[in-house]
Amino acid sequence: MRTLRTSIALAFAAAALSACYVIPLSAPDGGVIYSPYPPPSGGVATHMPPTGSMPAVLTARLYPSNDLATQTGVVTGTVTNMMTGKGRFQVSYLGQVLTGEATRVSNDERRGVASAYSPAGMYMSCEYQMNTPLQGAGSCTFSNGATYQLHLGNA
Repeated sequence: MRTLRTSIALAFAAAALSACYVIPLSAPDGGVIYSPYPPPSGGVATHMPPTGSMPAVLTARLYPSNDLATQTGVVTGTVTNMMTGKGRFQVSYLGQVLTGEATRVSNDERRGVASAYSPAGMYMSCEYQMNTPLQGAGSCTFSNGATYQLHLGNA
């Protein structure tokens, strides 16, 4: 079990070496264009044009906010911006890997939602708000009733 935790922690650390923040723009046809937003000076980011862009990864840290969640402690995961208008959300929780999407809320460039599901039936949903291009916060609820405060961004 300890080896699994160590492997997961190393995988998340490796994935968190780059970061980028994407802001949706309106296309002439009414669609959405996603392009990288430059990080604050000194920030680490992958800044490439939308076509052929490499995915950018932000670390997601979930801190317990109810008694049920304190049984697991801090949970970590990643949000991967695919630079195509979609983001992937992944977290390991109670021995299950939950995967899903992170999406910005229409008409509010800072707010977003993330949902994830595991093949064994565990699911979660989160709401968040970005306070800078590389950092944000919110809350997540798991299907077992555990609630967490979400912190997004690379530490």
